[in-house]
Amino acid sequence: MTTTATTRKTPVKAATASFMGSAVEYYDFFLFGSAAALIFPTVFFPSGDQAALVMSFATFGFAYIARPFGAIILGHFGDRIGRQKVLMFTLVLMGLSTFIIGCLPGFAQIGWFAPALLVLCRLAQGLSAAGEQAGASSLTLEHAPDGRRSFFTSWTLTGTQGGQILAALIFIPVVALPDDIKFSWGWRVPFWLSAVVVVVAFFIRRSLHETPEFEQAKATGQIARMPLVPLLKNHWRDVLRVIFCAFIAAVSTVFGTLAIAYGKEVGLAASVTLWLVVVANVVALFTQPLFGRLADRIGRKPVFIYGALSSAAFMPFYMLSMGAGNDLLTFGLAILTFSCGYAAANAVWPSFYGEMFSTRVRFSGMAIGTQLGFLMAGFAPSIVAALGGGGAGGWVVISLFTAVIAVIASVSALTARETKNVPTDQLGLRAEERVPARV
Repeated sequence: MTTTATTRKTPVKAATASFMGSAVEYYDFFLFGSAAALIFPTVFFPSGDQAALVMSFATFGFAYIARPFGAIILGHFGDRIGRQKVLMFTLVLMGLSTFIIGCLPGFAQIGWFAPALLVLCRLAQGLSAAGEQAGASSLTLEHAPDGRRSFFTSWTLTGTQGGQILAALIFIPVVALPDDIKFSWGWRVPFWLSAVVVVVAFFIRRSLHETPEFEQAKATGQIARMPLVPLLKNHWRDVLRVIFCAFIAAVSTVFGTLAIAYGKEVGLAASVTLWLVVVANVVALFTQPLFGRLADRIGRKPVFIYGALSSAAFMPFYMLSMGAGNDLLTFGLAILTFSCGYAAANAVWPSFYGEMFSTRVRFSGMAIGTQLGFLMAGFAPSIVAALGGGGAGGWVVISLFTAVIAVIASVSALTARETKNVPTDQLGLRAEERVPARV
């Protein structure tokens, strides 16, 4: 395939734009998750007890209801009009909905309308997130050279770590405020600050051109009028694989949201639990690109499966350490569980999932598959909290839950084809349709 000057591959620029976009998305998402654990039960519900916590976590999960619908809509347009245009839309929608959350009145002012408005904003966040990672991963993968696709696409998910770090660093001073300030206007400031992050990412992303692979498909008439039709006809097995593999994302929501509530239950200060998330994500900024490079050398499947199973193996030790009174041990196990375990699967899935699909349906396939799978991640906190995972002895429930989703993801990954040596323009094609790899 030949490319013109206007459709040249720019992997570094694509990876940077994807990093920034993911940082915005997950700044907003982690901010909501932290507030759902520590602020919203008091502000948006009539009581601050366990029932309020479960309802608050349910609002966190509502975004994941919107995400499959958003995946169908945004996936359609991403495969029809291009990745870059859709990504600009998702960026603005996420920033706007997050800013509005910071302006909402609480339960004391408008009663049950307060959580209802919170859910509406959360649904808008979910619609945005449905297209962000799939679009950013597709865009970066199609800009990357064949032998380094996993490394470059890993920066999409490394951006999620950047966003979580920024959100936690901003939220730590908030939880230290006196209650009268924290529960009135203090918690709102981080949500308002999302506007600054969106503006920075907007100007980086707007200068990025469309991918050569998409432009080539467009020029040769290979763009599907209804991408969902060829996707379900030719790639339904791959969509199912992605759904079950994407269950592993629940580890992130358990680690970054439910563990905060559990740590509070066993006497760990809220500021310490937030610092656990910061430190683990800072280390993941360095380990995830390394896992991406490793996957380019040995394959996507072994790295992904290691990440899933190691998350399950380390989680009970991490949870138990929270009540042991040894903060250094807890920080070490947080890094082991998240940065050296889960980070492997997190770094590899953008290339692993994206390479299952051809250019004409890649955005739709990744978006629909991941968003259906991410429903497990979205409702993991409320499900586990309802089972007692947020209370004393909850480490058992949390550990068992993590083990189950890790096994499901690993078994699904085992059924996939290894694609590290398949040229980009041959990905997702039947064996008889492929051409020999270019030297």
